[in-house]
Amino acid sequence: METVKILGYRARVARTFAERARGLIGTKSLAADEGMLILKCNAIHTFFMSFAIDAIFLDKNDKIVKTVRNIRPGCLWVWGGFRASKVLEVRSTL
Repeated sequence: METVKILGYRARVARTFAERARGLIGTKSLAADEGMLILKCNAIHTFFMSFAIDAIFLDKNDKIVKTVRNIRPGCLWVWGGFRASKVLEVRSTL
């Protein structure tokens, strides 16, 4: 899986359907500067996750369109809006 630097985070990039579907499921934790960038995505869930995350929704030009903080495991639906085309998931800062 490719890794990129975005918004100060070192992020693994989920491009394929399988990578996007798995996301951070099975990941025990993230370092403060790590994340996962999920492409072609404007909504997420946190089922089967083991830690809270912050979600930074971005448009096609990597401009932040919405930030949702402290999303706990088991959350059914977090939507980034119509303009969101990708999401950066990082460890919750709260």
